[in-house]
Amino acid sequence: MKLQKLLSFIRRCDADFSMIAEGDRVAVGLSGGKDSLALLAGLAAYRRFCTSPFELCAVVIDPGAGADFSPLEPLCAELNVPLHIVKTEIQPVVFDARKEKNPCSLCAKMRRGALDGKLNELGYNVLALGHNADDAVETFLLGLIFEGRLNTLPPRSFLDRSGIKLIRPLLYVREKETAAFVNENGLPVIKNPCPADGKTKRETMKGLIDYMNNIAPFAFERVHGAIMNPERNNLAKLFEEFTNKR
Repeated sequence: MKLQKLLSFIRRCDADFSMIAEGDRVAVGLSGGKDSLALLAGLAAYRRFCTSPFELCAVVIDPGAGADFSPLEPLCAELNVPLHIVKTEIQPVVFDARKEKNPCSLCAKMRRGALDGKLNELGYNVLALGHNADDAVETFLLGLIFEGRLNTLPPRSFLDRSGIKLIRPLLYVREKETAAFVNENGLPVIKNPCPADGKTKRETMKGLIDYMNNIAPFAFERVHGAIMNPERNNLAKLFEEFTNKR
């Protein structure tokens, strides 16, 4: 995928959900995975075209699993994006001390807490995460099947406790497209050292989506369209509790 196409998706998402306002200080939650790398490169380029000027930095939460994040330093320097690496002991706490059987929830909460704390320290008011279209559909199916409720990833939300606005500018981008973008541009993907990687219910949802697409070739697009257009599909309250109405 070319940068121009990635930019068109980000611009559309920003326009549809009013993600970035003039003067925002935006921090990308950079894991080193393909999605956050694509988001970083896309927002770095978007600064030049966005009608609402904004600042940009990258924040890496090092969970203490031994990953080497040094390849991200020259990339951020090339993109003219300040990089902040926050060292934590999240993985030892979750897997060694707590021995969590379902570690993803606790890990996500601890990572989010570390991100919020660093953003407040740096004075950044917006957190940009690299969740893509596949993540949104998988989250919707997880909630529907395992919890019996309609739930997905809101494009924009406001975190009252931290005062941070959270945005997801890649919700129109497929996972395969971020992978293609990263490969074509030679971006430095950092291997995920998490022991639970590839062994979660989310992986099961990927298989379910493949099965749905075999039955109905446009199944993914239909579900994604329903999620991203809640009012048209009588799901207007789906994002209501998350959207900042201020």
